[in-house]
This record gives sequence, structure tokens and C-alpha cells, in this order.
Amino acid sequence: MQTTYTVTGMTCGHCVASVTEEVGAIAGVTDVQVDLATGAVRVTSEGELDPKAVAEAVEEAGYELAP
Repeated sequence: MQTTYTVTGMTCGHCVASVTEEVGAIAGVTDVQVDLATGAVRVTSEGELDPKAVAEAVEEAGYELAP
């Protein structure tokens, strides 16, 4: 299953790496692709993810999901 989120506040490659690492650590996530230019984060998972878990992972990386 693929879901795309928008993350605000990313400005560099380190930001991308942080978000990728934190979101990738969520149970069931198999792939994370981050587009720095648009803030799009495409998450591939084995099943449906809890949006709250994704939001918490993004916040742990130091950023926020766009509403």
C-alpha cells in the first residue's frame, strides 16, 4: 500500500535522511521516498498505517505533516 504525505520544514539532504530514517522505522513500512523540492513523502507499507504514527515519526525527525 502506498500513501503520500506532505512534510513541512525540510531544507536539505539531512532533513530527507532524518525523515526517511524515522518513518522507515515504523512497523510495516517497506520503503520511504522523500522529494525535498515538494515535501512529498511516499510511504510504502505492508498494510494500512496509522496516520498518527507517521505524524509522530515526522515530528521525531524535527518536522511536521502539512494539514
